[in-house]
Amino acid sequence: MLKQDELKEVVDIAIELSTTKDESRLLQKILLTAIRIADCDAGTLYLENNGNLEFKIMETLSLNIRHGMESSIDLPPIPVSDDVTNACGYSAYTRELINIHNVDSRETPEWSGHEKYDKLIGYDTKSMLVVPMITFDDELVGVLQLINAFDANGNPTDFSNDDEYIARTLGALAAVSIINMRYTREMKLQMKSFVDAFAKAIDERTPYNGSHTKKVTKYCKMIAKHMNRLYETGECDDYFDENRMDQLIMAASLHDIGKMVVPLTIMNKATRLEEHLNDIEKRFELLKAYYEIDYLKGIILEPEYKEKTRYLDRQLEFIKQINTMDYVDDASIEIIKDISKKGYTTRSGELIMYLTEYETECLEIRKGTLTNRERCQMENHVVLTGMILDKVHFNSKYNNVEKIAMGHHEYLDGSGYPYGLKAEQLMLESRILAVADIYDALTSTDRPYKKPISQEKAFKIIEDMAEKGKLEIRLVRYLKEAVYEAE
Repeated sequence: MLKQDELKEVVDIAIELSTTKDESRLLQKILLTAIRIADCDAGTLYLENNGNLEFKIMETLSLNIRHGMESSIDLPPIPVSDDVTNACGYSAYTRELINIHNVDSRETPEWSGHEKYDKLIGYDTKSMLVVPMITFDDELVGVLQLINAFDANGNPTDFSNDDEYIARTLGALAAVSIINMRYTREMKLQMKSFVDAFAKAIDERTPYNGSHTKKVTKYCKMIAKHMNRLYETGECDDYFDENRMDQLIMAASLHDIGKMVVPLTIMNKATRLEEHLNDIEKRFELLKAYYEIDYLKGIILEPEYKEKTRYLDRQLEFIKQINTMDYVDDASIEIIKDISKKGYTTRSGELIMYLTEYETECLEIRKGTLTNRERCQMENHVVLTGMILDKVHFNSKYNNVEKIAMGHHEYLDGSGYPYGLKAEQLMLESRILAVADIYDALTSTDRPYKKPISQEKAFKIIEDMAEKGKLEIRLVRYLKEAVYEAE
């Protein structure tokens, strides 16, 4: 009959097993508890792997041997089979408990498998209790083996019915706990593989975004880890535990998933005009031909013909310059407006404007390569990110991922997009993501519309943004410290 304190110990370990996340410590706890309650000298815990039982935890009190936590176990695995000479392999195979009172009695079956292991460690096995660790659906997890039971006076004895009960109970608890751990681990790996696959798809969609997601994720992790170091020294109040870090990294990996549905003509727009420059060149050649025909037919005189062709040549060169300029000033925009008002009417009455409405709009872009409409489409990727992530079932451990990702273009002063959120509406993780995203945008070497700038200049820019109330200054400082420390 189990004692009250023994029952309590079983209940306590059941509670502990339901909360622990460390499989090795869980196994050690199971084995040590079984050895203590069964009052035996030794025990071994095996886990099944591809048809074999692998030594995981081994404890021998009389020899002061403990393997599996402080040191590895260099012993060959045991096959799961119907070989009756090995109690552990046979118990795993049959899914049955085996209680051997005296291994030297040579009873049938002849349990002799322990002999080679005894020789390896210099031990003398007498009694043995072997319990398969199986789940409710008969999945084999491993085997719990207890060796050499003692009576109340410390003399060798047999394992009792109570010992069998304890071993069965602990084995069942261990099996369920281990399987739950593995399922949780597999779910995390599955979620991570899903996130990695989408992040890869985002970056591979265009050569101009080839490493953005990966680098933004890296910078977010650097900031969070730096904050953890400062937390440990009392210099920061925020701490990223495993789950909080996982959510930040997942959000960083998915923050641009909405770009999957942004047209590549916008994503890859390296100049203001792109292929439309070729259209303008052909149109200007056509216009010069029309003016030459008019001159040859006497419709216009030579000075006018030469002036018009010279004008077209000059403005084409000007347009080519504007196409790749970093910034277009007021004077240049006035010239573009003047060109866009000019046109030629053919003999059939067709009006050919020097520039189309879209070409004019592109050339009038002050900075960057996108028109207002195109920029809106690009900025809408945040909304699209939210729509896509809203269709993903994130469990309670990851329920902030969508919210974090949605805030990566918002500013503390409410001037960001798409919702104009302010500081009190933004999670710390979104603020971190915003800093990381802007820093990579400034220093990236694969953006089609801008040249990369130095780290020093990039930090100066985002520090200025922080001083203007757009970014959180301490996060900028944390990234700067982490980047320079990593060099």
